[in-house]
Amino acid sequence: MQKIAVIGLPKSGKSSLCQALQSLAGDSLQFEEVHEHDALHGHVYDAVLQVVDATRLEESLVLATHIIDEQEKIVLAICRYDLLLETDHSLNIPKLEQLIGVPTCRVSVKWNNGLSNCLSILQDVASRRVSHAHPIHHLRDQADEESYRAYVHGILTETLKHAKNDQHQTRLERIDKVLTNPWLGFPIMMALLYFVFWCTFTLGSYPQDWIEETVEISSDWISELVEPSWWSSLLIDGVLEGVGAVLAFLPNIIILFFFISLMEDSGYMAREAYIMDRIMHHVGLHGRSFVPMLMGFGCNVPAIMAAKEIQNPKDRVLTMLMVPFMSCSARLPVYMLFVDTFFERHKALVMISLYAIGICLSVLFAIIMKRTKWFRQDNDDTVNELPEFHMPRFHNTLAHIWERVADYLQKICTVILWASIIIWALEYFPTQDLDDLEHSYLAAIGQFVSPIMAPLGFDWKMSVCLLTGLPAKEAIVSTLAILYGGDLSSAGFTPLTAFSFMLFVLLYFPCIATIATLHREAGRKWAWFTVFNSLFLAWLISFIVYQVGLLFA
Repeated sequence: MQKIAVIGLPKSGKSSLCQALQSLAGDSLQFEEVHEHDALHGHVYDAVLQVVDATRLEESLVLATHIIDEQEKIVLAICRYDLLLETDHSLNIPKLEQLIGVPTCRVSVKWNNGLSNCLSILQDVASRRVSHAHPIHHLRDQADEESYRAYVHGILTETLKHAKNDQHQTRLERIDKVLTNPWLGFPIMMALLYFVFWCTFTLGSYPQDWIEETVEISSDWISELVEPSWWSSLLIDGVLEGVGAVLAFLPNIIILFFFISLMEDSGYMAREAYIMDRIMHHVGLHGRSFVPMLMGFGCNVPAIMAAKEIQNPKDRVLTMLMVPFMSCSARLPVYMLFVDTFFERHKALVMISLYAIGICLSVLFAIIMKRTKWFRQDNDDTVNELPEFHMPRFHNTLAHIWERVADYLQKICTVILWASIIIWALEYFPTQDLDDLEHSYLAAIGQFVSPIMAPLGFDWKMSVCLLTGLPAKEAIVSTLAILYGGDLSSAGFTPLTAFSFMLFVLLYFPCIATIATLHREAGRKWAWFTVFNSLFLAWLISFIVYQVGLLFA
């Protein structure tokens, strides 16, 4: 069996072309995708297929010249030619083949064009013995990058037919230019976020109501079926109330991560980092530090892991310390519960304010830390490269949603379930009467920490809820449901205490897993620093908001 190496630029379509040709060739050829130019060395291939991206001709052909200089049996496959035509440009492919000295074909995996011709050329090149030298081999002695680029520039001068006007961009590139505009980019980003949260609440409210009604019907059914006892109380007041309260927000989670997946897969998340690059430079960091922060909106743990890609060690640790300020998806059910109850007319606006407060405080935190002896350094400029902007793929979106939904359901079946049972037990014993909460074990715990939390407007029940959020923030919702029975508006909460409570949830460390990851990646010192710093900052900000709010209440 003959082996064919397939190489090209990232996002050039080499993966899909490799799969398509392998399917067409069957067992006659074996296609192997090669990611790096140097990976060709030390391997024996019968031919090399160089994928040329028609939207990045100069960059693709410079890579091709390097490979042609070293490989005898090579074929060029030009992909995404239809996007080049959209710019009113065209390429004289026969002339290109003549000048560069290797077989060249045009292919389209999307429209299934040119694949058979490309396969036939590959089989011919792989089977025959090459005896002539390619025209480009004269560059081997000079072998500097400028020589290759000058050679490619000369080829494109003779083969690339330019548009009659200055409109050199595809439709997606024109959209991309607007999205990254210095003046329009930020307002567009904020408008998109507002739209995402509006859809999350508006569309998610219907299935959320259905789930809540199902939980209520199930509770009534168990009440009629099982005699009143500790067992029935555990099922109804513990498991169903606690788990059901968190499960009700699953539709909102699905909708939110549907939009997040679209933004990630299309490349818009990277555009958000690009938009924030100037702000991050004022902090002393770069746009690439914003990428882990964006990931933190999903989960802080992989976001901290992603910060390992930052080369500068001080920037890397500081970015990890900024990630916990980002509102992870575990906090989302808490926000939704309070926003639905107390901020009916301004749901999306309140949600955006929480995310914005987290980002602003993380930036302020970074500015302060950059002036300390641990992180003070000269700024080193970096180029923030943007991945290609493209239409998202449906199967990627589904896979991303399922990953988040599976993680959410796993938490419900493990951490949330056990937290609900423990909270119910602390509430039920020793009195064995849920109406006598003041003498329960849970009340003793809550009243111990209540003096510290009272200046924030929190009673002992609210304080207990915050304690149960240490393993997972979703547990706060189940605890609220068990303690308050789902009716927060008549249980001592006001819009002011609700907002103060959400701020505390936003700012104190996300979960024990996040601290464990920080301990492993940044060290014990910074893990404990995050614990105490986040608790102090959460208390301070909630205190200021609540006390100032009382002056206007």
